[in-house]
Order: sequence, then C-alpha cells, then structure tokens
Amino acid sequence: MKQIFMDNASTTKVDPDVVKAMLPYFSKIFGNPSSIHHFGRNAQKGLNQSRKQVAELLNAKDTEIIFTAGGTESDNIAIKGLAYKHKKKRTTKGPHIITSTIEHPAVLESCKHLEFQGFVVKYLSVDRQGIVNLKELQDALSKNTFLITIMMANNEIGTVQPIQQIGKIARESGIAFHTDAVQAIGKMPIDIQAMNIDLLSLSSHKMYGPKGIGVLCIKKGIKLEPIIHGGGHEQGLRSSTHNMPGIVGLGKACQLARQRMNKDTKHIHTLRDALIKRVLQIEQSYLNGHPEKRLVNNAHFRFTGVEGESILLGLDEQGIAASTGSACSSMKLQASHVLTAIGLDPLEAHGSIRLTLGRENTEDDVDITTTALTGVVKKLRQMSPLWSK
Repeated sequence: MKQIFMDNASTTKVDPDVVKAMLPYFSKIFGNPSSIHHFGRNAQKGLNQSRKQVAELLNAKDTEIIFTAGGTESDNIAIKGLAYKHKKKRTTKGPHIITSTIEHPAVLESCKHLEFQGFVVKYLSVDRQGIVNLKELQDALSKNTFLITIMMANNEIGTVQPIQQIGKIARESGIAFHTDAVQAIGKMPIDIQAMNIDLLSLSSHKMYGPKGIGVLCIKKGIKLEPIIHGGGHEQGLRSSTHNMPGIVGLGKACQLARQRMNKDTKHIHTLRDALIKRVLQIEQSYLNGHPEKRLVNNAHFRFTGVEGESILLGLDEQGIAASTGSACSSMKLQASHVLTAIGLDPLEAHGSIRLTLGRENTEDDVDITTTALTGVVKKLRQMSPLWSK
C-alpha cells in the first residue's frame, strides 16, 4: 500500500538538504555561539548566516530576526511583549488590541490572557469565505489601539487575508501590525516592507525545516518587553542557549524556499486544483474558504451526512494522511472555531476535512486520494442516519 501524506499544513518532511546542513552542528561545530573561543566563533558564523537567510526571504534586515522555539512562542513574544511595553508607557485605561475570530490559538489565547490583565480586545468577524472586513477594522480603531494582529493565511481553510491593506491601515494610524505567517511562509512571496508589517511570526517545520525552531521578525523601532528572562540572548528578547542545529536548518529551509518557490507553487497549485475539481464531483461536497484567495496547497472540504474524523480514519486505513483542521487542536471534540466563524453550523463543521499538499506529492497521489475519499464518503453515508438525498 502506498503511503500518501496530505497533511502538510500540520508539518512537513525535513528536506534532505536541510538535514545535510544541520548534521555538522550536532558533532563537529558543536560550540555555543555565545562563547568567545574558536568553537563558539565557528558556531557564531552559522548563526549569522542563518539570520541572513531568513532575512532575505522576508526582505528584512539581519538585525530584525529573532530566533524562537516556534510559531507559538513568536506569537506570544510579539503580542505580550508589545502589550507589556505599552502598559509601561501609558496610564490610560483600556489599552486596545484588534484581532480576528479565526486566528491560531497562539494568538487567541495570548489575547485572552491579556484581557484578564485589563487589556481590551476586539475580535473582528469574517465573511463566509474567511476574509476580514476592512471597514469593520477601520471602525474598530480607537485612540487606545496599539496593536493589530491578523494572520496572513488561515491554518485550517487556507484563506489569505488582505495583509498589505491591513498593514497600510495600521501604518497610517500609527499602530503596530503583527501577522502570524506560519502557514504562508514558503508558499507565497512575503515582503515586510511592501506589506507594511511590523512583526511577523514563522515556524520552520511548516516549510521543510526541523521542528522546535521559529522566528519573530521585528521591524527596527518596534520595542518589546521580554517575556522570557535569562542571559539576554537574541537582543534580550529570547534568553536561552541557541538551538544551533535547528537554527541552521531553518536558515537552509528559507534559502531553499527562495530558490524553489516558483517551481514548487506551480507544481502544487496544479495538483490542488485537480484535487478540488475531483472532490467536488462527490455529491453534496463543498469547498470551505475562499475559492481563489487561498494558500496554494490547501483544500478544505465538507460533506453532508458524514463526520470528518470517520473520513480520516477511513483514509488512514488506505495509507492516506489528512486532518480535520489544525493539528494543534486535533484532540478537541468541539467544532472548529474557524468553521463556526465563517457561518457553518456544528454538523457542517464536524463534516469537514483538510487536505494539504507538499512538494513531494504527485498526480498519482491525487488520483489515489480522490478515489479513496469517494469510496469512504459513500460507505459512511450508507451507515449515516444524517444522510438523505
């Protein structure tokens, strides 16, 4: 049985070239880059090179790149760090943050944490396709707003937000703009200058790099209060001995993304469109998210009369890996907050699955997956009390 991985939004296979770049940093170049002897200096060269590779992918400066343990930590440092710095400067009540209802839990839970500390958070609604309303954003602005945090692309339905316009609104209002770009990185061009982005979070393992390493890009002039205290690493914002194999792997993954993005996105786009076309031939199947403004690798469907986890188990029996949504929330039984936010009722939300492609997927994978999915849905409907033509 062929094993097919259609869950690249949850994680990706580490690229062989990334592994090759990392290996020396486990044994040969093992020094601590904070040490001043030659072992440390050799490691420092890898740290500097990796910082440059990340910066080049984002059109940022090397000094604007802060290494973290992943996207979740980057989101926390950006949101809480700016909030705590702002709280030190202001005496007015109700410092104000704007976000959306479909953010990753790393953003939503950070905002909820700040609400308990007296911050006011406005959660913007989205339309049926998952797009933030720019007029609602404009209307939500107040004299106390100091942060707008809107994800670049949704981790479940793949909808891409109008980031440049959101950034422009923030810039013209003198408000810091943070975006969680964890899903978007490597799948679309990102330019923090052109997109008016002040803070950007990314994670290595979503782009063929290792797990446990990420980046917070902080535009020059943005000041944050550290939420992790220690030896003062990463400009005092992320104290901890550097994870050199991970950092080097992330840098290499960013370099490969720059080199391969056009080729990869063209290949994946063709496969995704074929996947969507074939799946929508299944009776009473629907595409969740925007039909065009979506990540190139994302296909998110719902099926009347069946339950998503049952579909996943049926596919898994045939060697196909998919998901019902965010891997971070896959053990939760409640309906996805993203799917309810776009107007789906609980039954519709629970009847949804996410298929996300990667650079190693093939036309054969799409054929096998769609054939298997058609059969699984048909079989489940025959047993479902909810299914009626």
